[in-house]
Amino acid sequence: MKRESRQQAIMDLLVAEGNVDLDSLAERFAVSRMTIHRDLDELESAGLLRKVRGGATIESGTRFESDFRFRERQGGAAKSAMATEALDLVEPGMTVMINDGSMAALLGERLTAKRPLTVITNNAAVIDALKAEAGITLIALGGLYSPKFNAFLGKVTEEALESLRADIAFISTPGVSGLEVFHMDEQVVRAKRLMMDKARIRCLVVNHARFGHAALYRLGALAEFDHIITDDQPDARTAKTFRDAGLTLTIARKDEAAE
Repeated sequence: MKRESRQQAIMDLLVAEGNVDLDSLAERFAVSRMTIHRDLDELESAGLLRKVRGGATIESGTRFESDFRFRERQGGAAKSAMATEALDLVEPGMTVMINDGSMAALLGERLTAKRPLTVITNNAAVIDALKAEAGITLIALGGLYSPKFNAFLGKVTEEALESLRADIAFISTPGVSGLEVFHMDEQVVRAKRLMMDKARIRCLVVNHARFGHAALYRLGALAEFDHIITDDQPDARTAKTFRDAGLTLTIARKDEAAE
């Protein structure tokens, strides 16, 4: 098997399982451990995975988030359910902000059901989905394009957001620890924070598996959000922490169509 095909197969395994083992990969592809080491080094350099002792992972770390191309292939049913729940907060005529992320991309595609709308986004997938739709006034935030996040980020994006206002902002995150929200990329945090500050209503959309995970940069407090949508109940300890803080989670209804 050629190197490119082997590396693609490794990424396919990571999408399916989240983690891979070095020795298992060497045996699976009938190559040396050093060859697999080199494959993982190259994929890590491209920002596609994170090497760990004995293997690799695409699970988020304090300074790592997997590539958008792989995140969009994971957790389809959960994302669909959360997108459906979030859509209930949107009314025709609203101005809606949507941040980067694969779940946000799915929500963006569904906004046509609530047209007419004005949509403000730095999410390239949302821009592609809505750019030709009648009844959607699309404000595409420019900036430096990030393939990793499939989004526009940086100074130009932030300056554009400073001059805009919205009725509601949908914010996603790879990490919630205690009562605080985190992300591992500083530019992403700045864009999300500005969207929060410029919206009348703030909605956090987060997979329940992200509870109990911190990242390098603090985005804000859970209490800053008017709505917190997730796909399933968190563990008992986390649920008690939220109850004690007076926070209410909205558990997305199961979306049978995505099963």
